[in-house]
Amino acid sequence: AGFGLVMHQVKHPNGHVSIDSVKDFRELTQVKIDAGETGILIIGGGVPKNFIQDTVVCAELLGVDAPMHKYAIQLTVADVRDGACSSSTLKEACSWGKVDVTFEQMVYAEATSVLPLLASQAYHKGAWKKRERKTWKF
Repeated sequence: AGFGLVMHQVKHPNGHVSIDSVKDFRELTQVKIDAGETGILIIGGGVPKNFIQDTVVCAELLGVDAPMHKYAIQLTVADVRDGACSSSTLKEACSWGKVDVTFEQMVYAEATSVLPLLASQAYHKGAWKKRERKTWKF
């Protein structure tokens, strides 16, 4: 993706696609602030995992007392023994004040086999039908 974006910017210097990860993070933090109680579903790890967890810390840096993510599920094949960012546990995130471990679950499984089961269960349980639709304005 990065190579294609570079080539696009070179070919279209006055009108190109631009990805602003800082703006994305700021908007995601605002969603966390506005939502209050939140839950996160992390598929894999890496940068997206850090971004969603760090919204709590960023909110605090902006002077907003945001609660930790109340619910957290991570689907990963990364083992903690390798020391990679993707393998850091949700309990570790709790030590940083990002995730409440009361309702957390690490699922060591390949996401393409487990995510359809989770999505199906969530859909068929139907709790989403009772929720008010949220609209985010930036």
